[in-house]
Amino acid sequence: MIPFHELLFFALAALVLVISPGPNMIYLISRTITQGRKAGLTSLAGVICGFLFHILMVSFGLTAILFAVPFAYTVLKTMGVIYLLYLAYQAIKPNSKNIFEVDQSLKIDQPRKLFTVGFLTNVLNPKVAVFYLSFFPQFIKPAYGSIFSQSLMLGCTQILVSFSINFLIVLSAAKAASFFASNPLWVKVQKWFMASVLAFLAVKMALSKAK
Repeated sequence: MIPFHELLFFALAALVLVISPGPNMIYLISRTITQGRKAGLTSLAGVICGFLFHILMVSFGLTAILFAVPFAYTVLKTMGVIYLLYLAYQAIKPNSKNIFEVDQSLKIDQPRKLFTVGFLTNVLNPKVAVFYLSFFPQFIKPAYGSIFSQSLMLGCTQILVSFSINFLIVLSAAKAASFFASNPLWVKVQKWFMASVLAFLAVKMALSKAK
């Protein structure tokens, strides 16, 4: 069983990562703004099912990798650091687009397609798999019991955080789009804050050691 304080820190890290813009968030926002909250929630259901797929694949993979390859922890940690620094750069890179700027000409999709596209957007997003493979090992320790069980625990925590935040995003997407359109300074503040937190997590991960 992973100690509560480490699980809490993982939840906080997952929170920072889920609010960093990516394909899932952009898809949910675009569908909510152009087609309404019901469409956004249907798309969110597909995205969450995509997370379940990744978690099962990664849980089995981590169990095999960490037992078979002694230096796997170092390799995965390096991947994690690079990934976090990449996200930090993406947040503040020049000419980066405001995620609430949506093409209003998007066509209307049926619920089945909304769910399917949400699912595939997540399943086919390599960033999600990289996050799981590089971030989970920082919190998994053989002393805590089954690696597979720990992976599932972290996965469920990540899904809970992701669902909660994305649910709020769907409910408030239209209002947020209006707010950021009239207050461009807050867009810059949000981007630099996000980049700072991601960079901090990258440094902390780089300095962590296997136990």
